[in-house]
Amino acid sequence: GARHGPSLMPGGPAAAYERVRLILEAAAARINGEPCVTHLGTGSAGHYVKMVHNGIEYGLMQLIAETYDLMKRGLGMNAEALAAVYENWNQGELGSYLLEITAHIFRRTDEVKAGMPLIDMILDRARQKGTGKWAVSEAMELQVPTPTIDVAVMMRNLSGNPAARKAAEGMLLGPAAPFEGDAGRFIGGLGNALFNSFLGTYAQGMALLQSASAVYGYGLHLEAVARIWRGGCIIRAALLEDIRAAYQTSPDLPNLMLDPHIGREINLRQGDLRSVVRTAVDLGLPAPGLAASLAYFDACRSAWLPANLISAQRDYFGAHTYERIDAPGIFHTEWSKD
Repeated sequence: GARHGPSLMPGGPAAAYERVRLILEAAAARINGEPCVTHLGTGSAGHYVKMVHNGIEYGLMQLIAETYDLMKRGLGMNAEALAAVYENWNQGELGSYLLEITAHIFRRTDEVKAGMPLIDMILDRARQKGTGKWAVSEAMELQVPTPTIDVAVMMRNLSGNPAARKAAEGMLLGPAAPFEGDAGRFIGGLGNALFNSFLGTYAQGMALLQSASAVYGYGLHLEAVARIWRGGCIIRAALLEDIRAAYQTSPDLPNLMLDPHIGREINLRQGDLRSVVRTAVDLGLPAPGLAASLAYFDACRSAWLPANLISAQRDYFGAHTYERIDAPGIFHTEWSKD
């Protein structure tokens, strides 16, 4: 950001923004001549957008880490081979800042132990400053499902006790069978699974922004949010061009995955995401972000969900009532005659 310009996310009074607009535009990153800054909305809109940006960032980083694990422990790939995969992915539709730096990380050798990949010397404990947790808390408050982001925060928490995980490794057993199959084909499918999961994570973040805008009166335009995220920020990615186009066409799109182009791309790759999740389960490797992204997709496309049973259970033990499919209003049943 200091070298090439940041993505700036200001909110507050529009008149105040106009007084400093030219300064902010001059400082901001530019994509195709467009500054990565705009007035986002009233009040705390800018801070809120930045918080959700960071929540999406948590999700994307967790997903990349899971692909790393599947290739490192699942396929036995070393740092050099991993770097080549991420470099290749970064040249295509997955092109993004996070994949770019991931490839760089695997190329870096340790200055203390010459020749050793630095990544292999880093403790597997990921810390956090709290913005991901805030995003998850807000999503819970507004009742917006953000499962991939939720899982990303949970996994950072779980990583925080490596001693307990080390003790459990010798006691809790998992599958012993190694990966069997075509490694090259699996890596290709893994890239498609990451693509779908990336889109699902952006969809979750955008849904949270849409809800927050309605509840807090921000007046957010999601096309503008996607536009200023295309450069100068950690979640900048080639995918944001399609995301921007989706909200240009349908500003009130209820879910990003319902855009015809994006939905078509997700449908084309869903088989690979399912296959990757199955492989992770078979290998006993944790891939909760990929699995949560798949479950989010499947739940969003389900015209019916088993929540009617939960409603019945709540009414049974707490007289919380339920709704019927054949009549308006609320109902209660005396389920037990005892």
